[in-house]
Amino acid sequence: MTTAPVHPDSATDGPPRNALDRFFEITKRGSSFGAEIRGGVVTFVTMAYIVILNPIILSSTTDISGNALDFLQLSAVTGLTAAVMTILFGLIARLPFGFAAGLGINAFLAFSVVGEVTWPEAMGLVVINGLIIVVLSATGLRRMIFDAVPMQLKIAITVGIGLFIAFIGFVNAGFVTAASSPPVTLGIGGSVSTVPTLIFVITLLLTGVLVARKVKGGILIGLVSGTVLAVIVEAIWHIGAKSDDNLGGWGLSVPALPEQLVSLPDLSLVGQVDLFGSFGRIGALAALMLVFTLVFTNFFDAMGTMTGLAKEAGLADEKGNFPRLKSSLIIEGVGAVVGGATSGSSNTVFIESGAGIGEGARTGFANLVTGGLFLIAMFFTPLVSIVPTEVAAAALVIVGALMMSQIRFIDLTDFSALFGVFLTVAVMPMTYSIANGIGAGFIGWVAARAFAGKAREISPLLWIVTAGFVIFFARGPIEVLLA
Repeated sequence: MTTAPVHPDSATDGPPRNALDRFFEITKRGSSFGAEIRGGVVTFVTMAYIVILNPIILSSTTDISGNALDFLQLSAVTGLTAAVMTILFGLIARLPFGFAAGLGINAFLAFSVVGEVTWPEAMGLVVINGLIIVVLSATGLRRMIFDAVPMQLKIAITVGIGLFIAFIGFVNAGFVTAASSPPVTLGIGGSVSTVPTLIFVITLLLTGVLVARKVKGGILIGLVSGTVLAVIVEAIWHIGAKSDDNLGGWGLSVPALPEQLVSLPDLSLVGQVDLFGSFGRIGALAALMLVFTLVFTNFFDAMGTMTGLAKEAGLADEKGNFPRLKSSLIIEGVGAVVGGATSGSSNTVFIESGAGIGEGARTGFANLVTGGLFLIAMFFTPLVSIVPTEVAAAALVIVGALMMSQIRFIDLTDFSALFGVFLTVAVMPMTYSIANGIGAGFIGWVAARAFAGKAREISPLLWIVTAGFVIFFARGPIEVLLA
């Protein structure tokens, strides 16, 4: 078993200090209440952007009936669902994995699904997707598929997620931007030329030095310091938000103290779901293809994320299994059900939880802290927006670097194994999807191993899942044929 670094003050021995310690196994996992609180806070800070970003994505498009979702209502239900699911997961699975609206699925809903159905019908499909995942998890089929994945691929998933996290951080900070040729480039015109990106670089270097020197709370100190610096810079130069006329502005949020700190959450979207309306509107086959896409994305994104986080926390064994795996998989499915029911999109494990793990979180107690802060964030949405994306991005890059270190446990001398590993690691950031990386890795692994004379070593379930991924990647043409 690999063990992630544990802060000196969190390594303790002896019996549990109290009932809460015993329930969450804080001492048993070499942690402390202080480390859990710090980790929970850091996880929230790195995830808090979802309270802003999820509403931006979901409110940016109208459905087939011309209706759009309200930004403030979406912000409220995003915080509510993240809080409920994070706390629930912490109490049942007792692992430090935060929950919130999954970015891949919300974008799929906004830019693909609602072009064919209404928003309530789209959320109904999300609920059905979650119910299917709960059944697969409760029956043990999801665990069987999990166990069928070779250890090299499980580690590759961890490494790929690390690279993906880092890439997200670089993109969110404006350090890496889209271009025509080459497709991506450094900053603007090949250089760091904006103040927000410079703040990211400063925060990244500061946090990197603190982590390298094993300073307690290094990531949190880096986040707070970067935010304070950003607020001061904005107060002096009034940079403003990024726009077509202000390319050097801040990304999702401007680091300035808002005029209004508190607002009552509007939860009107809760329960606005039409479970089977899409089947009548577009037909059963087309609706089932949408559900199939949701299930595959949800299923493997979460499996890969949990594997990577458990590995980083030192809670996974040599086969990649971790405590209360079945419960974790079931609750993850529940996250999709609850997310659809609140109209905030499917909620799933967030890779940003790695920031809290890097800060010392090892148990579900950290989730109580993260979830509690999300509840508070419902009332302080303007205050949450103070932390700029560029500062939070620095923490993601640091966590990505920590997770990338797991590659040392992969035997890279056998190309029949290396091929699938490489595809897993490379495709995740290049396609901005954990599920795509896992699918490409599975297909590459099965093909290379089978034609290298090692077909008998491949689990029958892995063959079936790989065939499913082939369908998943070909779903576009399949949908056209069905239409």
